[in-house]
Amino acid sequence: MKIQILSTAYPLRGGIAHFVGLLYNELKKNHDVKVLTFKRQYPAIFFPGKTQLEGGDSGEKIPTEIIVDSVNPFNWIKVGKKEFNDAPDILIFKYWMPFFAPCFGMITKHAKKNNKTKVVVICDNVIPHENKLFDKTLTKYFFNRVDFFVVLSASVEKDLLSLYPKAKYKLLPHPIYSNFGNAIEKSVAKLYLKINDEKVILFFGFIRDYKGLDTLLLAMIELKDKNIKLLVAGEFYTDKEKYLNIIKEHRLDKNIILKTDFIPTNEVKYYFSCCDVVILPYKSATQSGIVQIAVNFKKPVIATNVGGLAEVIVNEESGYIVEKENPKALAQAIDRFYAEKKEIPFVNNISKIADKYSWKNFTDGIIELVTI
Repeated sequence: MKIQILSTAYPLRGGIAHFVGLLYNELKKNHDVKVLTFKRQYPAIFFPGKTQLEGGDSGEKIPTEIIVDSVNPFNWIKVGKKEFNDAPDILIFKYWMPFFAPCFGMITKHAKKNNKTKVVVICDNVIPHENKLFDKTLTKYFFNRVDFFVVLSASVEKDLLSLYPKAKYKLLPHPIYSNFGNAIEKSVAKLYLKINDEKVILFFGFIRDYKGLDTLLLAMIELKDKNIKLLVAGEFYTDKEKYLNIIKEHRLDKNIILKTDFIPTNEVKYYFSCCDVVILPYKSATQSGIVQIAVNFKKPVIATNVGGLAEVIVNEESGYIVEKENPKALAQAIDRFYAEKKEIPFVNNISKIADKYSWKNFTDGIIELVTI
């Protein structure tokens, strides 16, 4: 089958690009696959990070055709006509924010004139975490032209059906981010990161307000005398002063390590391998790729009960689920994790569920959705 994927992809950085790299590698085992990506993903003034390009020794250097401009309608028509002529059997989009809807919608409009190409959208979000005016209008403009949807959690499924009750879709859980390699010895990882503390908990990923780092910092006040070190690894995509003020006001400097540059692909294994447990104090969520990185490294997770997080993290078996925006409850869960020595039993339970989130299961599900 001839398949094309249009999304953020290498050499662009981040979780979406890694997802597409792994999707490409699995699909190409049985199909003719091509990836199209952006030559301009976001205008520079709208991008909160330091660079949009992957750094370090990326493990997912897949071949990509860099041709899409997210803000140029003439380019959308050109790419759409290219897809019309290429006539893939399946054109897959990855969708996570309405900013891309006009671009994707116009390309789809022209591509489908060949009466052959079926369009599949893998939905990270249908309604984004940080809602803006016209989000639903833009999303509907694109989704009206889509044949099939893949949703990654029951939370996204609910959002899709609220807009399209008769949508043809399949719920396929977010697969494991296996591109970061295997876990290494905790002592080796700590040595690499120059961490001498015995108890280390990890907050990982781009720092946005909805991810609740402020809740976790307030929880650290309760844990100040427990010899627990919080490692924050990720780039600020919001005003950092709010977070730095909490650390300063409550004198948490000695309890927290800040690594707020973008973490290159080849260094991710050190951050996950050095910690005892991953913390996701999200205020809202659909699903999280961070959970699937944790599963890859067999790390327990303590998360809040939002979106689809509890669909992967089984409370009391592979981690704890706590009430959102409740620093005291979060602190109690972290304290209990250490007091009851839960790391080993949780790790053993995670090892049993890893196969459920394989890329083969995911791509088999897409093909089944389109062909049956």
